[in-house]
Amino acid sequence: MNVQNPDVLVAQMKNWLERAVIGLNLCPFAKAVHVKEQIRYVVSHAQNEEELLADLLHELQLLYDADSEKVETTLLIHPHVLQDFLDYNDFLEIADAAVSELALDGEIQVASFHPDYQFAETRYEDVENFSNRAPYPCLHLLRESSVEKAVAAFPDAGKIYEKNIETLKSLGSEGWKKLWV
Repeated sequence: MNVQNPDVLVAQMKNWLERAVIGLNLCPFAKAVHVKEQIRYVVSHAQNEEELLADLLHELQLLYDADSEKVETTLLIHPHVLQDFLDYNDFLEIADAAVSELALDGEIQVASFHPDYQFAETRYEDVENFSNRAPYPCLHLLRESSVEKAVAAFPDAGKIYEKNIETLKSLGSEGWKKLWV
């Protein structure tokens, strides 16, 4: 992959967040932190898993230490490593272990986004996979307390996934493609 300007990568991720995640209301909690500019966007220059792990450890600690009024969540974008979704998916176990290593279980969780994201028991082209398809591989670091508050404030939070499937199926793959024109 060609090295790209980090500002361009961040702009593309923000565009994805605004058009897909917020625009389609795939995550009803995203708009508030986006509007308040509480999302930290970090582009990792890691070329291998070890370097990415070092960046992840740094960002986990930084998020934990940060004032939640300023930084509520972090998107760790890593365009140069874990391009293969299966490798990326395997790395998620390492990411969870990193949370534990820093004794941040119950404090921070890691969510996953990848250009080739595929839920188990789906076909690659199934539209429900698009809910987790971002322009670049990304580890989303979330404060557990924020997730708990958001879930408490949102009735039927457990049904978000089902609603997303309905939204994406009604949009269809052609509609998804039109979002990016």
